Amino acid sequence: MDERLKTLRDQIDATDSELVQVLAKRMELSRQIGEVKQELGQPLYVPAREAALISARREEAENAGLSGDLVEDVLRRTMRESYLRQRNQGFQRTGVAERPVVVIGGKGQLGSLFVRWFELSQYRVIVIDQDNLAELPAAVMDAALVLVSVPVAKTIDVIQALPNMPDDCILADLTSVKNAPLAAMMAHHSGPVLGLHPMFGPSIPTFAKQTILVTPGRDAQASQWLLRQFEIWGVRLHELSAERHDRAMSVIQVMRHLSTFVYGYHLVHEDVELDELVALSSPIYRLELMMVGRLFAQSPELYADIILSDRDQHRMIRRYLQRFQDLLTLIETEGREAFIREFADVAQWFGPYARQFLQESAQLLQHADDVKHVES
Repeated sequence: MDERLKTLRDQIDATDSELVQVLAKRMELSRQIGEVKQELGQPLYVPAREAALISARREEAENAGLSGDLVEDVLRRTMRESYLRQRNQGFQRTGVAERPVVVIGGKGQLGSLFVRWFELSQYRVIVIDQDNLAELPAAVMDAALVLVSVPVAKTIDVIQALPNMPDDCILADLTSVKNAPLAAMMAHHSGPVLGLHPMFGPSIPTFAKQTILVTPGRDAQASQWLLRQFEIWGVRLHELSAERHDRAMSVIQVMRHLSTFVYGYHLVHEDVELDELVALSSPIYRLELMMVGRLFAQSPELYADIILSDRDQHRMIRRYLQRFQDLLTLIETEGREAFIREFADVAQWFGPYARQFLQESAQLLQHADDVKHVES
C-alpha cells in the first residue's frame, strides 16, 4: 500500500474514533435530558426544538463547507437513537395511579405495544384476551380506561359484550374504521367515549413522531389525561369526525392496500422472475417492490379485515379501476398530448406538495440504493 494512503487512512480511523466518542457523549447528555423530561412531564418529542436544532446545525455545516443534508442525516439518525434510549427511562403518568388500564386484546401485536407503553408510565395494566375473558367483569370494575384492541371484524361484538364500567371510565378502541365502533361504544357506555386509530404498526420502536387519529365521542374533557399521556410519549394527535376519518381511510388504507395486493397478484400471474426484477431495479422500483413485498410479510387476516370492513368503500375502488380504463382509452385514442394534458392537471392539484414529495422521496431512494449496494 502506498504510504501516503496508509497515513491518510490511519487519520480517518482516528477521526472516526473521535466521532464515536462525541456520539457517546451526546447520548449521555440525551439520557440526562430524558431524566429531566420525565420529572417535568415533558414530551419525548418536541417538534419546534428538533426543527430549530436541525436548522442551526445545517447552517453551521454549510458555513464550514459541508453538506447540510449530510449533517441533517447524521443528526436525525442520532436523534432517533436518543428517542429510543429516553423511552426506556419511562415517562410521567398523567392518569390516576390507583385505577387500572384494561387492554382487551392486550396479547395481540398492537394491544401489547400499548400495554408496554402504559407500563413505561407506571400504570397498572390488566391484559384481557381470549384465555382470561372470565376476568373481564372484575377487571373493569374500577378501570380508568378500557381499551379495545381486537380485529376489525370482532370489534362491535366485543364492545357490545362489555360489562358495566364506571361512569367516568374512558371506553376507547384502536380500530382502523371509526363510524360503527364509535356508535357501538356510544350506545353501550354512558361515560367518556373516544375513537383512536394509530397510524402505525406494532413493530415501531418508539411512539415519537407517530400519529394517532382521534375521533371524539362523548365527554372530551374527561379524556384529556389520556391524550396528554400520548403527547408525553411523543405522539402527534389529529382530531377529526368519524365520518371524515372513514372517508379518508378509504383512500389511505383500503384503496392503497388493495392496489398493493393487486400489484403483487399481477406479478405472480405474469410469471416474472423476482430475483431478476430486484437485480435490475432502479432505486425507485426497488422502493416500490419493497412497499409491495412488505404487505405480504404481514397478516393476511389484518388486510382482509381492513379491505372488507366497509363494502361501501368498494364503490370508490371501482371508480379507481374505471379511471385506469378511461386513461388507457384516452392515451390510445389521443396519444402523447392527452397524457401530457392529464399529467399537468394532476400536477396542478398536487401543487407545492409535488416538489416537497420529490425532495423527501430522494432521501428514501438514496437509502434504498445504499442498501442495494451493501447487499451486492
